Amino acid sequence: MSDSTTPVDTYDLAGYRVHRVGFGAMQLPGPGVMGPPKDHDAAIAVLRRAVEAGVNHIDTAQFYGPDVSNALIREALHPYADDLALVSKVGARRDANGAWNPAQRPEQLREDVEQNLRSLGVERLAAVNLRLHGDDGSMDEGEHVALEDQLAEMVRMRDDGLIAGVGISTATLAQVRQAFEQAGVVTVQNAYSLLSRDDEDVLGFCAEHGISYVPYFPLGSAFPGQPKVVEDAEVQAVAAEVGATPAQVGLAWLLAHDPNVLLIPGTSSLEHLEQNLAVASVRLADEQVARLDAVAPPR
Repeated sequence: MSDSTTPVDTYDLAGYRVHRVGFGAMQLPGPGVMGPPKDHDAAIAVLRRAVEAGVNHIDTAQFYGPDVSNALIREALHPYADDLALVSKVGARRDANGAWNPAQRPEQLREDVEQNLRSLGVERLAAVNLRLHGDDGSMDEGEHVALEDQLAEMVRMRDDGLIAGVGISTATLAQVRQAFEQAGVVTVQNAYSLLSRDDEDVLGFCAEHGISYVPYFPLGSAFPGQPKVVEDAEVQAVAAEVGATPAQVGLAWLLAHDPNVLLIPGTSSLEHLEQNLAVASVRLADEQVARLDAVAPPR
């Protein structure tokens, strides 16, 4: 092994060769992922700068806003570059109060993919993640929708040319296995960070089968009072050693951990965007990676 970790720069996502540092659009709408952005022009500038800097993987959803993120992406970037991978997700809808309500019946999944296509102004999405809730994959407490039926509709939409690849989100290892066997999933989006590695088995399965893995909460829980990567003493020490911010070190560790990890840090700030993009150039020595690995090893 070399004396420093140099991550591969790109990875395959449903036939798109994407840079491993992408952009997540969830922070573009207003507070609570509801309503218009605080600064519309700044949101447009962030999207344009991201693509100008080489980002060709953007993660979004119709229920961000709702309707806000997709509208901003279209305004800022349409017509899109041929290599731009637009990835969305379905399985939920928002109400006027901002609640995340289930929408997992096959006809709802198709309706929401079609709505994503219309709002983004495209005929096909690079991938769509099926967002699961609950151990059985069903979000609806009043109506069970079998994961098999949800995946079957995702496959039909792929066969119909609406999406290039099927993804799955917030899924257990058993669900990822089922999705791989039934739908040939190309991407998994689960919670994972240097401080929270309970999903190591899913990440390993994805690496083994060439499935991209996109961690959400990559810097620890977004909820108040929960552990945050940037507050860890070892992360801060390594950051001082390499001349980076603790956030950059936490993200760089993810890139170094497995070559199939794709990052989608989001922001509505140009300054913060530049910091996120610079993560691709942060190099961690093997000894530093080992120290970070030891902070919260998987059980």
